[in-house]
Amino acid sequence: MPRVVVDVVLKPEISDPQGQAVLAALGRLGHDSVRSVRQGKHFVLEVDGTPDEAELRKIAETLLANPVIEDVELHFPND
Repeated sequence: MPRVVVDVVLKPEISDPQGQAVLAALGRLGHDSVRSVRQGKHFVLEVDGTPDEAELRKIAETLLANPVIEDVELHFPND
């Protein structure tokens, strides 16, 4: 069964307090090489038949993400 990975992240211009908190914690733990952290959501969908990218994008943008503040990336891994 084909799998589709949907990653949802805040748009670059949207503040990410959760990412900033993780970045601060990394600094306190001595991990100074990390310059930025953005948090997001990761969904794995199993679909019947050949994945329809347009349909999956519509699902992602209307149900899985808030298109006003979030960007969607679709990935079609080869299993």
